[in-house]
Amino acid sequence: MKKQYLSTWESVKTHPVPAWYEDCKFGIFIHWGIYSVPAFAPRTWELGEIEANEDWFCNNPYAEWYYNSINVGRGPSYEYHISTYGKDFTYDDFIPMWKAENWDPAAWAALFREAGAGYVVLTTKHHDGFCLFDSRYTDYSSSKMGPKTDITGRLTEAVRAEGLRMGLYYSGLIDWQYANDPIYTEEQLFSTACPTAAYADYSYNQMKELIDRYHPSVLWNDIGWPKQSEQAMPYLLSHYFNTVEDGVVNDRFNGLYHDYLTKEYQQGEMHTDEKWEMCRGLGLSFGYNANEGDDQLISCDGLVRLLVEVVANNGNLLLNIGPKADGTIPEEQAKRLRVLGKWLSVNGEGIYGTRFVRKSVYEDGLEYHFTGKDDRAYLFIHGLQEGESRIVVPGVKEPVQPLDPALSVSCVKTGGGIILTIRNYRKDMYTAGFRTGVL
Repeated sequence: MKKQYLSTWESVKTHPVPAWYEDCKFGIFIHWGIYSVPAFAPRTWELGEIEANEDWFCNNPYAEWYYNSINVGRGPSYEYHISTYGKDFTYDDFIPMWKAENWDPAAWAALFREAGAGYVVLTTKHHDGFCLFDSRYTDYSSSKMGPKTDITGRLTEAVRAEGLRMGLYYSGLIDWQYANDPIYTEEQLFSTACPTAAYADYSYNQMKELIDRYHPSVLWNDIGWPKQSEQAMPYLLSHYFNTVEDGVVNDRFNGLYHDYLTKEYQQGEMHTDEKWEMCRGLGLSFGYNANEGDDQLISCDGLVRLLVEVVANNGNLLLNIGPKADGTIPEEQAKRLRVLGKWLSVNGEGIYGTRFVRKSVYEDGLEYHFTGKDDRAYLFIHGLQEGESRIVVPGVKEPVQPLDPALSVSCVKTGGGIILTIRNYRKDMYTAGFRTGVL
């Protein structure tokens, strides 16, 4: 019998992390909106690299923050906006320019499946307040303006047709249609972003609307939740879990509840004792930034390494793409998704369905990452040189077999582990995977 959750914290906090989320390891994040038209942000820092103070917000590398980046009245985005569009050109003047005329949701979904993703999370409303769904609570949406279509509904249908799970992002705390004072510091995210009970009710109603209409497998709230409706959270979450039995929720609800923890670029931590998720863009931005060409995005080698390190340390990777305003995914982004999918088609046995077994080891310029499934363990080695390598593998005592049949290996047992000789390694293998016995 399906469990029914009561609208109390005691009941809600008995909700487990669903097995599908533990197993799938890799999802696609999508930031697409009005901000995809100007498609501009300076290339400065990764989140967490410097303090989120006035320097950060006036030089914000997130293109999806374009509204605030021009609202602060100085910095590269503001200067770009004034010189390109003029001081009288408002953010809403971009809306008619966002036509999504080349958008093919089925092609997107097919690419996500090819990439090896198990779930997709779409930004249904970012901080600018523009909704990518047909909401009964506002006409400020893609159904009534701009593309004039229910983006959330159409993409949900396409993603599920490919056998993937669909999740929805919602900016619960910030909506610049309700409070648009410039944000210069991290503290202002909470002190000035949501000053009214009216917005608290609005965000609550829209979140419930998303649950009831689309039944998202992931409910991904951003920043925080309005203080004025914290008392309603147990009902909202119990309603979600009763509606979507195997749904899952992130940790951005004012510290009051989470199914899993989040890390964004350098902000946050890896948690080997609790489920977590790394989210980041392929460059420094989530929304499409025309300043980030192929050379400014994470390398294919770095991307594979990131996935392996995250999974080996008990996390999921939620990798963001930023489509162009016309609805196309830039080729430099699509290329990386295809590379990751090709690597997973060879090495996915040691990624999907695995669990944390031991912390990664970094020594002598190599990285050793470990995963486990049933009575089998997997070893991933990053940083190998092309051709042949002879290394002492720490903590592995059983012979190993390569996941890629193009590799050749031989093992010699020693007192402290094994001496592993790897032959035929190529740089385009990125990270070499092996199956072995119990560690």
